This record gives sequence, structure tokens and C-alpha cells, in this order.
Amino acid sequence: MYKVNTLLVLLTGLVSQSIAQAPIERIRLNQIGFYPKAPKLAVVVGEGTTSTFRLKEAGTNKVVFTGTLSEPRTNQYSGKRNRVADFSSFTKKGEYVVEVPDVGTSYTFSIRPEVLREVAAGSLKGFYFQRVSTALPEKYAGKWARPAGHPDDQVLIHPSAASAGRPGGTVISSARGWYDAGDYNKYIVNSGITMGTLLSLYEDFPQYTKKLDVNIPESDNQVPDLLDEAVWNLRWMLTMQDSSDGGVYHKLTTPSFEGMIMPDKAKKPRYVIQKNTIATLDFVAVTAQAARIFDKYQKELPGLADSCRTAALKGWTWAKQNPTVNYDQNEMNKNFDPDVSTGSYQDRSSDDEWIWAATELYITTGQDKYLEGIDLFPEAPLSLPSWNQVRALAYYTLARSGKRLHSSGDKYIDEAREIIIRFANDMVTDLDKQPYHTVMGKTQRDFSWGSSSVAANQGIALIQAHQLTGEKKYLHAALGNLDYLLGRNATGYSFLTGFGDKTPIRPHHRPSVADGIEEPVPGLLSGGPNPGQQDKCKTYTSNYPDESFTDDDCSYASNEIAINWNAPMVYLATAVEAIMEKKK
Repeated sequence: MYKVNTLLVLLTGLVSQSIAQAPIERIRLNQIGFYPKAPKLAVVVGEGTTSTFRLKEAGTNKVVFTGTLSEPRTNQYSGKRNRVADFSSFTKKGEYVVEVPDVGTSYTFSIRPEVLREVAAGSLKGFYFQRVSTALPEKYAGKWARPAGHPDDQVLIHPSAASAGRPGGTVISSARGWYDAGDYNKYIVNSGITMGTLLSLYEDFPQYTKKLDVNIPESDNQVPDLLDEAVWNLRWMLTMQDSSDGGVYHKLTTPSFEGMIMPDKAKKPRYVIQKNTIATLDFVAVTAQAARIFDKYQKELPGLADSCRTAALKGWTWAKQNPTVNYDQNEMNKNFDPDVSTGSYQDRSSDDEWIWAATELYITTGQDKYLEGIDLFPEAPLSLPSWNQVRALAYYTLARSGKRLHSSGDKYIDEAREIIIRFANDMVTDLDKQPYHTVMGKTQRDFSWGSSSVAANQGIALIQAHQLTGEKKYLHAALGNLDYLLGRNATGYSFLTGFGDKTPIRPHHRPSVADGIEEPVPGLLSGGPNPGQQDKCKTYTSNYPDESFTDDDCSYASNEIAINWNAPMVYLATAVEAIMEKKK
């Protein structure tokens, strides 16, 4: 297995190999490390004869801390018994291992300030590796350099997307954007939540994100790399709006998925597919949010904020005139050729998209007319953000926007903040009873498709509550979910490629499969345990919900990557770094 060379992640994106000294995988912890003044936990899987553990300096074997393991905690899914090693009171910087006498020794980890800066930078750099319509030169991509794929300057209007001004077969240009996941298509709905998450990170932590340099071609300009990367996708999104009426196409795609080949070898015709209400509302929310952010960068990115504002208003008008145009891929295929079988991103309800789009327009324009007729606070319980449930993004925007609004908006802000705090309180309830001492995994619902993003989005909600209240319990729980993603979990994997000693080597990701390089593209968040096992891969070793993962490129159900999973990882790691920097 390999571990990231942290300096090279920031400077070149290269990965080097190192071999741990006979670690025992029964000791699960954050394989990167811990902040000096933050919780530090490891979990020992299985019962043993000893009740103690030791912290040792890596390399010298000098014992620097001795502690007592917790009473056993029973895993609600597998029945396995875990014990927690808590060494939070130890704060000295250095490289260490945890040793349990009758079990063995953990992977080596660090205790130091800025310990997760490379995780934040690496996960953001992951988006660069997903760029469409451009070559990735060695200067920026290291050994994962590749030729340009999909110029997308000869994209066809699918018959389902035809209009008077753009009949079927019309050729348009729709370049840039990010490859959505392990495949080579681009989807507005999934770009919606992805962009909303990344832009919210900038709005919540603008000063820190300005310092986050990840070595991309735009790094020398005066725009934060986070925003430069977002602009690559934003400029594509703007091309997906029909300029004649404001409606937005659902996706840009080949009719069927390409094989496991490199981008420049993928030559199937590409189409934009049917305009619809939900895609348009996601587009409106993103462009409205982008308009107010890029207002601050008129010199560096002239005209972009104005273009976004115009596009948002035009999209809103189309959605109001076409409020119930749904995307149903099967029905579409009955009426139009060619049939399309790529990711459908079909959503049954547009209620949450109306809330999000209306809120972003309200905050950007200051005009409450956009909230008219919108049930901003329905009785339904709040859900974590996902591509088909974006209501929480609206509340996060309201919660941070007090200074932008007149007093008339206070009622909305107060209600949003109360909902977020209640939501976070539910998450931290009974945390001390969980087998891995994480919010992630309290219920089986957490282990859905893309469960790693559930952990990351839980972390974002907890960060929101911490920012609103200043209470440490929320920050500590968010750190716990980062620990989960980086190794303190029932699989023992750090789910971010290239980060940790045990990390996915064979993700369902076409460039990583086809490039002939042993290590996968770094900085990509694997989907994580999914007991549905919809891919029918034969290499799963467990059916338990929290263990239902296989490091196999056949496993699109547990080991694919996706931009909407990477975005909350970027947010969570970066937000934690920003907060912990202030606590030094």
C-alpha cells in the first residue's frame, strides 16, 4: 500500500510509496494523524486479554503515553466487540504508533498542527484530475498526466432537447466541466450540489481558502484555487442553458457508457438531453450563489458575475413557466432516439430545489419576491444534502447571510439556524455508545450508495452548528467523521485515494483503470460501504452494512468516485483546518 508524500501533494501531485512496519489492522484510526489540541482516538476491534494500550514514538519505540482501553462496545451490525483507546490528553508533536500488547501495532500517524492540510488540498486537487476538454500536463498532474479528452465542441442536440431555435441534431459547443464520476459524462443535477458545497466552503471560510494552493494552472492568479477550480465547471454549466428561453439541459452524455478507456480514446457522439425543471432550478441556485461570490472578482474574471446573475434570472423565469417538467429517462427513450442509458439522476420532487433556488436568489438580490409561494420550512424533517435533496443548502445559506439582509430577513435566518442546531443535536446523541465513536453509522441508513459522502455531509452539518454556537461537541463530532473517512471504520480503509496506508487501489474510475499506473489518481473519495451491492461483484467479503465494501474496479456500488462525494470531503477537511488554525 502507499501513503501520500504530503509536500508533493501540494507541489506536484506525485505519490510515493512507503511500507508500514507490520501494522495490525485490528487497530483502526485516522491514518494521517491528529491535531495536538483535539480528540485522538483509536478503536481496537475484538476483545483481548489486556486493558491497556501504549503510545510509542515511531522509529524509537519509546513509550510516551500509557492508557486504559474503554469497556467493550458492541457493533449493532456485526455483533463484534470494540474497545476505544483515548489519548487526547497527549499533545506533543511527532510521529507515533498505538500499541496494544496482545493485539499489535497501528499504522504510523502524526500529531501536529495543520495535520490535515494535505488532505484538504489533495481532495480539492482531485477535481483538477476530473477536468474535461483539457490536457493535464506533468507539471500539474505528475505521473497522472494525460492528453485532453472530450473537447465537447461538437455536441449534438438530442431530439428530447429540441426547440424551434435548436432542432434535433443541431451542433453546439459545451466544453469544460468535470467528469461526473467514474464515467465521462456531465450532469447538471449532480453539478448542482457539488458546486453549492464548494461555493459554500468559500463563503464560510473565505480567508483560509484564499491560502489553499493546490498547484493548478490558475494558481498564480489572484483568485483562490478553490474558486478557480469551481469556475472550470461553472463555465460549462453556463453553456447548458438554452439562451433562447432560459431552460437548462439535464446532462451532456454519450447514449451509453464508454468502456474502461482513457478520455482521449473515448470517441462516442455526445448529446445534451431534455430540459427540465429540477435541472434548471439547480442551475439557478448555483449561478445565483456564484453571482454574489464573483462580484468580488470583477477585475480578475470580468463579466462572470453578471453572466451568472443574468443566467439565474432567466432560468428562474423558465422554471416558473415550466414548474412540472420532470426528467423520466425510460419515458424519454420511448419517444426519442437514440436511447440513453447513462446516469439518470431522476428526482421525484422539486420542492427542495425550489427552496434552494429561491433562497439563493433572495440572498443575492435582497428581494423577497423570490420566496413568494415557496414553503421555505416544510414540516418534513431535515435531510442531509444529496443530489436529490438540497434543502439543507438553503438553510446553510440563510444561516451565514445575516449581514447581507435587512431585519425583515431575521425570521428566516433564525428559523434556519434553529433547524440546523436541532439537526446536529440529533446526530451527536448517544455518540459515546457507538462502536467507532462516530456520528457516521448510527443507523443503517447511513450506509447508502456513496456512504462516504454521508459521513462528510454529516461533518458539514456539525461544522455549521459549531460555527453558530461555538460548542466544541459539534467540532469534535465532525473531527470524528473525518477520522472515520481516514481509517477509523469497520473496513479499516482510508477512503481517500492516496491518503493513508490502507487506501483504495482499484476504484471504479476509468482513468485509474486505463492509465497503466499502479496507483489510482489521488485525492478521490471512494463511495464506501453499501450493503445493496448492486454491482454484483464477487469480491465482497462481508454483507454487514458497515463492512460492505470491496476495493475492486468492478464495484461501482462501493468503490466508485463522484464529484458530489468529493465536494463535502473538501469542505469538511478544509473547514476543520481553518477552525483549528485559529485555535493554535
